[in-house]
Amino acid sequence: MRDFQEIFEISAERQGGAGALEEKLGKPKTSAELAAIPEDRWLAEMSKFVFRTGLNWSVIENKWPGFEAAFHGFDIGRCAMMDDTMFDALLTDTRIVRHGAKIASVRDNAAFMLELRDEGGIGRVVGDWPNEEYAGLLEMLKKRGSRLGGTTGAYALRFMGRDGYILSKDVVARLVAEGVVDKPPTSKSAMKAVQDAFNTWATQSGRSLTEISRVLAMSIG
Repeated sequence: MRDFQEIFEISAERQGGAGALEEKLGKPKTSAELAAIPEDRWLAEMSKFVFRTGLNWSVIENKWPGFEAAFHGFDIGRCAMMDDTMFDALLTDTRIVRHGAKIASVRDNAAFMLELRDEGGIGRVVGDWPNEEYAGLLEMLKKRGSRLGGTTGAYALRFMGRDGYILSKDVVARLVAEGVVDKPPTSKSAMKAVQDAFNTWATQSGRSLTEISRVLAMSIG
């Protein structure tokens, strides 16, 4: 496994220099900033990525105002208490993508966020989770949430500003090239190997998981 600086230099060469690469990395939000985000915005962003799965993202983006209206601004209480009447109405609502299982996931994830209030709330739980155990956060979302496995939960967290990595095709390609894994990681042992590699690169560079993830992605292609 290469030292992070070596991978950074590969990326910099591909992106037009170190300065150009730095401009593309982005900075994550602080724990306090994440904790201050309203619950409905967490539910909205997670729902957006659930609905984007398998579709061109622009389809969901163009219809998003309709989603916001149909799901009552993703109010946690109203979505968690979705009854058959509301569910059936959503199945015929042309403002949204009418996918029954994904519609149900909004209800289920709202209920999940209600549960997290006893643990400090979604923003606090996500923001306070140790970076060194980020794989555990993704696993928690997968197990306790609905349709948040794969890269869905990771993308939602990234767009909310939470520091973390996304196991995109390019990131996985770099991890394979570095001998961290030999295929897209799905097992607990493979995810531990990924986490250990990110932890090592974070120690070497002092950079966030988000920055490291972006550098890995841009070192391919």
